[in-house]
Amino acid sequence: MLRQLDEIRLDALNELAQVDEVEEVEAWRVRYLGKKGNVTRILRSLASLPLDQRKLVGAQANALKEELQLSLVDRRKFLEETHLRLTADRRRLDITLPGRPVPVGRFHPITRSLEEICGVFKNMGFQVLEGPQVEWDYYNFEALNIPRDHPARDMFATLWIDSETSGKARLLRTHTSPMQIRIMEKGCLPIRAIVPGRAYRYEATDATHESMFYQVEGLAVDKDITLADLKGTLFEFCHCLFGKERKIRFRCDYFPFVEPGVEVAVECLSCGGEGCRLCGHSGWLEILGAGMVHPDVLQRCGIDPEEYTGFAFGMGVERIPMLRYGIDDIRLFYANDLRFLKQF
Repeated sequence: MLRQLDEIRLDALNELAQVDEVEEVEAWRVRYLGKKGNVTRILRSLASLPLDQRKLVGAQANALKEELQLSLVDRRKFLEETHLRLTADRRRLDITLPGRPVPVGRFHPITRSLEEICGVFKNMGFQVLEGPQVEWDYYNFEALNIPRDHPARDMFATLWIDSETSGKARLLRTHTSPMQIRIMEKGCLPIRAIVPGRAYRYEATDATHESMFYQVEGLAVDKDITLADLKGTLFEFCHCLFGKERKIRFRCDYFPFVEPGVEVAVECLSCGGEGCRLCGHSGWLEILGAGMVHPDVLQRCGIDPEEYTGFAFGMGVERIPMLRYGIDDIRLFYANDLRFLKQF
């Protein structure tokens, strides 16, 4: 048995010297010092030896176990230090190499357009306000001259939260115009305000329509405001965003909460007015509707229409970058395709 211990010692130390990986050290430990290892097996067989031999073999077996454990610790430490040194050498910084490029974030084109639109109107003296996206039927329709039986409701494919027939129905606002009522109800005259935000409509999507889109609502109420003030404000806005050389069309339209109502369209940048899929082959792209605030709307908010007048407008924000960059499909803005977004 003493001869076996000498053979185990030689084999174990030779094998340990040839181990090159930290993972192999654990396998070596199990083979010689584990519960079923060679040294452990001899220690468990001591009970079968005579007493005088048991002491001699036991002392030598324990000495061998301690020696192997110390060798194991030294070898594991050596391999770990070697691994760390090699890793450090591989990752050593070469200051002569060019720096690694850092990806730079950027604003979404809709966010950028919103900031530009708000910036133009701020320079004209308008303040920026926000309103709720979940709105009451009263503010979204009734207070804007669109009662329950009004045919203009058919213009809005509404996403209802409560039943439309309930007394106080809630909905996802179909436009940002409800903020006109909320602002005028406060009675803080004169008013110069714009309201950017999301609007929602339950409708089929195509190149120029989405079920969720951004609008910017504008409202001005004061004494002696005329249609000429509205036209001058909107023409100045369009020239600031699209350039003074861009053609602008200003013509009559109908909206229940303004009288008279107008539509503002800009020459299609994609086709230069020749007609394409984006502009419906008309050469023009409508960007906003506007008009003089209806006297009934003013009166409903506690404002005397004989003393005060005002104008309001609402524009689709997505149309602005579509015109400026020649984008022919509104759905690209919300497809989360980085190849598209990285262009802005």
